[in-house]
Amino acid sequence: MYEFRRNDYDVTNSIQVSSTVAVKEAVRELFAVGWPGESFDRVAVAFEVFERLFSGRMPGYHGVDTIYHDRQHSLDMTLAMARLSVGYEGSVDAPLRIGAERAVMALVTSLFHDAGYIREIGDRQYRNGAEFTLYHVTRSARFLARFLPTIGLEAWVPVATHIVHFTGYEIKLSQIQLSDGRDRKLGHLLGTADLIAQMADRCYLEKCRDRLYPEFVLGGIAAALGSDGIMQVRYSSGLDLLRQTPRFVSETRAERLEGEFEHAYRYVEPLFGGKNPYLEAIDRNLVYLHRILRAERWRLLRRNPPLFTSEDNQLGAVRGLMLNRLKTIWA
Repeated sequence: MYEFRRNDYDVTNSIQVSSTVAVKEAVRELFAVGWPGESFDRVAVAFEVFERLFSGRMPGYHGVDTIYHDRQHSLDMTLAMARLSVGYEGSVDAPLRIGAERAVMALVTSLFHDAGYIREIGDRQYRNGAEFTLYHVTRSARFLARFLPTIGLEAWVPVATHIVHFTGYEIKLSQIQLSDGRDRKLGHLLGTADLIAQMADRCYLEKCRDRLYPEFVLGGIAAALGSDGIMQVRYSSGLDLLRQTPRFVSETRAERLEGEFEHAYRYVEPLFGGKNPYLEAIDRNLVYLHRILRAERWRLLRRNPPLFTSEDNQLGAVRGLMLNRLKTIWA
């Protein structure tokens, strides 16, 4: 079924996750299954705002210029979140269900979970959104706090600005305070959607090597000065990042997906006859990566995924910034 999956399509090869319109309609259909008769209007408005923000057509913002966390990633993640939410709603007893209002808030939070990467007009200090990597989730929470009241969700600001942190590492998950267990479950679903959408991407390996590594350099993750003044190198190159990817995926599955998120990925399975196309895609990516690593056959990584940022030639621009940053680091 997925043998000839296209580079910017979801795990079922049926929805173009680079298209805001296509994902909006897919999410609308899922929402109608999970919460029949409930209004989708606020989510539809959020999709329209998302498109303007990420394309650079919203006053006050540059648009998305991060080459790994581009528009496709956020849309792919939101589709995964919709599937998880609907699967969850149909699998649990009535007292545990999240309801339509929470679902609306969660889907909007999904759309803007990476809004913190987007630079504001007038910002002269930063040249690319990847420089916000270490605190982009906090910035996303601030965006949500401003946006949610504009669509009548002001009461949900305290919840949305907390559960968005399940997509990052800025706050320990055990320290995220939520009074309702349903909101913590939404956090599990949100964090799960973010991870499985990335790792199941057909071009995940190429994107790690060519796009995530430059973001890690600009964000101070690949290499940084330690408290002792000694340079600490976590990833020396895109290939080095790939060599460490099997361990990252294994630890992420054990610690987050199966541990802290309590196997929430299973909630997509009722929608696919008991199968999990996301885990299947992740496993295929890992099998292929192990094949490459055994023989160091890097030429097998030959996919050229499209990029969905607000400006053309963003790959070249980011690589230039990365090289300059590396020169500064090693100087």
